[in-house]
Parts: sequence; C-alpha cells; structure tokens
Amino acid sequence: MQSPALYGSAVRIEFRGNLTVHRGQLLSAQAKGTAVHAGSYLRQHLIVLDTALLADWQELNRILVHELFHFAWVRLGNPKRRSYGSLLGVEYAAKARGELGWSAEWRKNELTNHDFQACTRRWRDYTVESFCDTAAHLYSGCQEHAEYTLAARWKKQRARWFQGIFEGSGVLI
Repeated sequence: MQSPALYGSAVRIEFRGNLTVHRGQLLSAQAKGTAVHAGSYLRQHLIVLDTALLADWQELNRILVHELFHFAWVRLGNPKRRSYGSLLGVEYAAKARGELGWSAEWRKNELTNHDFQACTRRWRDYTVESFCDTAAHLYSGCQEHAEYTLAARWKKQRARWFQGIFEGSGVLI
C-alpha cells in the first residue's frame, strides 16, 4: 500500500546503543531493563532508535514507521481513535488471534473482557500499539515478518480503515 504523505512538525531521530526500558525510562547501554528497538518522546518530537537497526534496513523502516505513527495517533482526534478502537472491538469479540507486531501482540494477550468492555488503560494501550504496528505493516515496505500473525481477513479490514482515514489527506504527525 502506498504510504500517505506525512506533514506537521519535524521529528528528530537519534540513534543510541543497547536500548532498554526500565521503570518507564528509556536507557542506553545499561545492564537493566527490557530490550527494545526504539522509543518516542512525543512532546519533544524525538524518536530514539537502537543502533543495531542500522544493520537491517527493512527492520529499521518497520520500527521507524511504527514510531512515527505514535505521533499520528495523538493528532488523529478522538472520533478517529474511537473508530479504530471499534474496529479492534469487532476483532476482539470474534476472538481474532494474532497481531501485526510484538508490541500489540503481548498487550492483546494480556487483555481481559473487563478491559475490552470498560475501555481500560490496558485496552487503550493495546489500541495505540495495534494502530502503530498496523501502520508499520502497511507502509514500511516489509510485507512478511514473523510478527505478522493476524489473519488475512482482519488485515484487509484494517487496510481499508487506514485507506479510508488517510487517503488523499496525508498523516499529521
């Protein structure tokens, strides 16, 4: 799928080695935390990517698109965010398995019916990660990946949603 144009404030990109997250903090070259590929600072308009990604351009593109769409999410507006959440709600109610990236998948696997029905923080966190992983699947040029485990039926529905939202208008970041 053709990537829509991105517009808005510039986003700085930095590379740092051995990224981990520990207690909500993005760390570099420290022996604690959980390894991650990247982190975004929305208020500072900054994306930090792990230097290891420089060895794999396809993975770098996938992760960079994911991170850019975090900026798009906060500017999307509540009606469109709710619309995407409703799309995921249909999937959840149908017990659709799989996702389009690890960051959404592990969150999805921890959801309960209460999270879904009450739109808890866990549901909202899953929704944004699913949005970003779906954008990465659609726009990064990476068509096949071990993390793409969502059935084709649901992939097509998400692609139609993205096309309907962004076609002709671009993406505000």
